Amino acid sequence: MELSSKETWLHRINPSIKLFVLVGVCIAVLFIDHLLLLIHTSLVVFILFFGFTGHSFKRIILFTLPFFLIFLSTSSSMILFGKGDAVLYQWGLLKISEESIYKGVVVGFRGIIFAGLGLTFALTTRPVYLFYSLMQQLKMPPKYAYSFMAGLRLIPIMIEEFQTIQNAMRVRGVERQKGIKSIFFKLKAYSIPLLSQSIRRAHRIAVAMEAKRFSNQKTRTFYYEFTLSKYDLIFILYFALMLSLGYYVAMIYLLFYVAV
Repeated sequence: MELSSKETWLHRINPSIKLFVLVGVCIAVLFIDHLLLLIHTSLVVFILFFGFTGHSFKRIILFTLPFFLIFLSTSSSMILFGKGDAVLYQWGLLKISEESIYKGVVVGFRGIIFAGLGLTFALTTRPVYLFYSLMQQLKMPPKYAYSFMAGLRLIPIMIEEFQTIQNAMRVRGVERQKGIKSIFFKLKAYSIPLLSQSIRRAHRIAVAMEAKRFSNQKTRTFYYEFTLSKYDLIFILYFALMLSLGYYVAMIYLLFYVAV
């Protein structure tokens, strides 16, 4: 996505390094059951999200609104239908206990951490840069990388074609019709032109890529060159130090709680 109002140091990180670090954090979060550590991890993620994605405060607030829905949707099922001995309320299949509330909140924080990491990556990484980095650092075959990039470029074209067909049908008065026959007619009127245009464009792209010798050849030049920089090291150290700090704080709290 290219919605950022300004570029920050997160935009200058190698996309492959950013992808691997964030995926690693997501995998680590799956094995964390300590609520205090999950709260600390969410703060670590949202410091980057609020402070360094380059967006205005109003837009950041708008982006965070679905996080509450994610938290409620992921935690409510565990809270309402979980298992536990210390039952607080029970009615039929509905059973709320202290253990289910704890597990539900844990699952909810996992959900918002995943959402924050994914949105931070999407808002600070251009798809073109990501595929160039995958080709250079991870040796992805160029024919696959450029195919993905071509597919991404086709999405706005297909949206524009859909809007053109929709406007044409409005002029003809088809959009005002209702009923089952009208639904099947609209489905045919939209799907056949979009499918035929997609097949035609895919064939042209394939011919163009073959003409430009996109094959399994490993040695080729790139318009964008990506290397490792100090920002990659800062990014790795940020998560390593902050998560280690959160782990030690959680362990100290746990030892203090057991001692008391």
